[in-house]
Amino acid sequence: MSSCTNLNQQFTVQSSKCQYKSDAIIANFNYETTLVEGNVVRPVETKLQFRTERKVPKLGVMLVGMGGNNGCTCIAGAIANKLKLTWQTKEGEKKANYWGSVMLASTVKLGNDAMGNAVHTPISNMLPMIHPNDIVWGGWDINNMNLGDAMKRAKVLDYDLQQQLYPHMKDIVPLPSVYFPDFIASNQNERANNVLTGTKQEQMEQLRKDIRDFKSTNNLDKVIILWTANTERFASVEEGVNDRATTVLNSIKRDEPEISASTVFAVASILEGCTFINGSPQNTFVPGVIELARQQRVFLAGDDFKSGQTKMKSVLVDFLVSAGIKPVSIVSYNHLGNNDGKNLSAPNQFRSKEISKSNVVDDMVASNNILFEKDEHPDHVVVIKYVPHVADSKRAMDEYTSEIFMGGKNTIVMHNTCEDSLLATPLIYDLVILGELCERITMRKEGMEPWEAFHPVLSLLSYMLKAPLVPNGAPVVNALFAQRQAITNILRACLGLAPENHMSLEHRFESTLEELEKVSNSEKASKKRRVD
Repeated sequence: MSSCTNLNQQFTVQSSKCQYKSDAIIANFNYETTLVEGNVVRPVETKLQFRTERKVPKLGVMLVGMGGNNGCTCIAGAIANKLKLTWQTKEGEKKANYWGSVMLASTVKLGNDAMGNAVHTPISNMLPMIHPNDIVWGGWDINNMNLGDAMKRAKVLDYDLQQQLYPHMKDIVPLPSVYFPDFIASNQNERANNVLTGTKQEQMEQLRKDIRDFKSTNNLDKVIILWTANTERFASVEEGVNDRATTVLNSIKRDEPEISASTVFAVASILEGCTFINGSPQNTFVPGVIELARQQRVFLAGDDFKSGQTKMKSVLVDFLVSAGIKPVSIVSYNHLGNNDGKNLSAPNQFRSKEISKSNVVDDMVASNNILFEKDEHPDHVVVIKYVPHVADSKRAMDEYTSEIFMGGKNTIVMHNTCEDSLLATPLIYDLVILGELCERITMRKEGMEPWEAFHPVLSLLSYMLKAPLVPNGAPVVNALFAQRQAITNILRACLGLAPENHMSLEHRFESTLEELEKVSNSEKASKKRRVD
């Protein structure tokens, strides 16, 4: 008999700790942590309340880089799922799905049944959440190609599916975007036929108008902005230019060269009260942008989609270090042929990506001073090459060399091939779903007013991002399972449920196993009586 069951329908928590009101779910939660001071360890308990608004808003999402591989695949995927499309491939019929999305296609352990079997439920069942089928999509691109033709250009989706989607996408045309050639590779110039003109201030004001018009035209409750456009070079962080909220705003007004397009989008989004998510590795969120977001109480999340090779790295290094094995060399090689690869063939843009892919092991290495001395790190090399022939079908090859028992060596070599955009697109859905949900969650300490929102730097979205942006002074967590556990346990806290601890004590002691056996025999007898 299977030790797991699934609860696919909505559920209700019956507990004095959880109240379902007409407009919100109010939950009491004991937050237990452990404080270490020198060689003294002290448990700390804080009584909290969480409040989650139940009404799911009508949401619009505006993608920067809407006509790129990720952008058009994201919108195509949502349309295909909404229409429940099927299509033919050489392997047979395929059906639209949201596989690869942790929010839409994964489950979490909810609890145990009377027999002690684990009961899992889709993570989307935990709290009221937005669904991509209901999102209104729009956005900007430096190229004016309609999304139907952009989908064909991307060569990501199967031909039969493209044919069915084309009538629904050919009339979707991106808005003119911001184009600062100094920040992206010169080879992108040939695509740039749909760009805004005027000063940086004038372009930012146009973006703000685009957001307002999109919101009013579609009668939306809120809008989220997400950057899925080209990787930019790093901007230089300079005093008086982008180090404070006031200097960023003044620098935009005076056309300061070191203000990037992504920063202009971020500032426009913040001033319009819209969450901004950065799916590329550049330092869009210079200190002044973060300060502005804190002043305006608007969420930011970034940086760089964590889809394939880096996600595997955060899993494998976590496994090695946790197992007491010392990784001493990590060499990662990629080649791809889509426009992202073309842009990354330029040194400055590659450097942005190299930084985001290289720092992903730092917290795992720092967690184990038995294996690693202070300031010791594995040799870590990242290589990306542009090979047009492979198009969106990215190749990733990794070699992990580790020291094992008594001076031995262990080498793990991995090869991964996958359409890059089919890994990245579900992350866009996840970032939007979880980002919007966080806008409806507030918390307060017991007996205190008022309710407090999450910190404007929304680090809970780190699971989907290579270089997670965290509040100043907060630790950076890259370990994948820790990031996912943070999401599921916060959702549980919003229902007054304790964190899942996987202790399974009911299976580990004779007395509890005997109780389970009595329940099992009782159920079997009851079933037999019904049959008789």
